[in-house]
Amino acid sequence: MRFTSETTSDGVVERAFTLNDVPGILWSPATIPDPSPLVLMGHPGGLHKRAQGLVARATHLVTTLGFHVAAIDAPGHGDRPRSADDQKWVDAMQQARVAGEPLGPIVSAFNGLIAERAVPEWSATLDALLTLPEISNGPVGYSGMTLATEIGARLAVADRRIGAALLGAAFASEALTDVARRIAVPVLFLLPWDDAEIDRESGLILFDALGSAEKTLHANPGPHQRVPWFETEDSERFFARHLLLTQEPSGQSAA
Repeated sequence: MRFTSETTSDGVVERAFTLNDVPGILWSPATIPDPSPLVLMGHPGGLHKRAQGLVARATHLVTTLGFHVAAIDAPGHGDRPRSADDQKWVDAMQQARVAGEPLGPIVSAFNGLIAERAVPEWSATLDALLTLPEISNGPVGYSGMTLATEIGARLAVADRRIGAALLGAAFASEALTDVARRIAVPVLFLLPWDDAEIDRESGLILFDALGSAEKTLHANPGPHQRVPWFETEDSERFFARHLLLTQEPSGQSAA
């Protein structure tokens, strides 16, 4: 891993890096008294590591909890060139959208192919980041929707260092549903109730399939592009609970 730039603003240090030609960003607290946990943030399909919403959530997590947050560009996104094969998939999606045809089969297949390439990249990034003295060696969080859920679900199964995941807004393909059954870590699942592209039933199927002993479903009106900000705050409590390993009363409270 090679850091290529560093800036500090409002208590957050932003460091750009590259690892095997994969570009990324690491956000950290400006003051780090002790090593603190890391959360990996994936971006939605068609966006990149500096997407406005991702950066807002990342920096808020840094300033609120003192965590570190890392993001990388998925294959064919952001600063990474799109291959000819990737372009064919993108063209197919655009043609289906114009024709009013179902997007699910195309998006699921394309995102699955991207995820196959992205999971090893995330694991390699995690290998490098965990050598930094300011990052603790405890469980790591993962957060991301749509394409990032396709990637994050597979990463949570493949890499035991992932200790908790925020997922949501993905098509319930047979492949992703099978992956969901093998997830064992706690999951906070976001379901955009009125999404025009990703059907509500897909979210319910994926949530039901999750093999996690602890899983929570948050459904909100509107599309996946407009998740309420309070979900960011709820996700921070979720990650604090699982990554800081704080003790909570066992069992369930009475109604």
